[in-house]
Amino acid sequence: MTDGAGLRRFVKRPAGAAPGVPPGLPRSIQQVLAARAAARADRDAGLADGAERCEMCREVLGERHGHVVDLEKRSLSCTCRACYLLFTREGAAGGRYRAVPEHVYYDPGHPLTDGDWNELQIPVAMAFFFYNSALHRVVAGYPSPGGATECELDLAAWDRLAAVYPLLGTLAPDVEAVLVNRTDNEAFLIPVDECYSLVGELRMKWQGFDGGAEARAALATFLDGLRRRAVPLEGRRDGPGVTPGPREPRLEDH
Repeated sequence: MTDGAGLRRFVKRPAGAAPGVPPGLPRSIQQVLAARAAARADRDAGLADGAERCEMCREVLGERHGHVVDLEKRSLSCTCRACYLLFTREGAAGGRYRAVPEHVYYDPGHPLTDGDWNELQIPVAMAFFFYNSALHRVVAGYPSPGGATECELDLAAWDRLAAVYPLLGTLAPDVEAVLVNRTDNEAFLIPVDECYSLVGELRMKWQGFDGGAEARAALATFLDGLRRRAVPLEGRRDGPGVTPGPREPRLEDH
């Protein structure tokens, strides 16, 4: 995505980097993270530093872990479960950091029509949309050989559709995205980091004009995973941006 519109893919701490507490956190959370980092350093002394670690407390991360959005830097950070849970409450850490939810929803009773899609004037058959609180507007993007490409969005048309379609209207700022796949006439409300996971996977495997067989297979695997996990939007009880529990592994966990 263009600078300021999207999120940086994932923040990677250089190998061997010293533990550090992210800035802008309340003192109570800083103390918790510093204590965890110190405990990890003592416990892991002498171990090889090749493992991926939590960017909050330096805990060694497993294949399944959470992500937190830093709204000031417009970046996604990898976190252990304990640190992730610190930011699941609305307004935690003064609102700068937000945990990315892990649920997937769809709305079988309100499918988008061809006329709706045409109203948005999106030039591709698949795109994702999320609300960027820094820009105070919804941003639209789609996978491409060069990564995530931003496209012009008719905001007035989006507002009209969001008033009609609950899946669009329930979008939590910065941490959730609506992924629309017009080829199979489906739309999902998903964690925003999964959009960038898909973009990264397709970029690595893209060949030729249409992406090639390997990219199409990766996309099919991603969509199948969403379909298995998706639950009807009407059953949502947790509210926007709140994580109900563990998820299945994603296409590309970091």
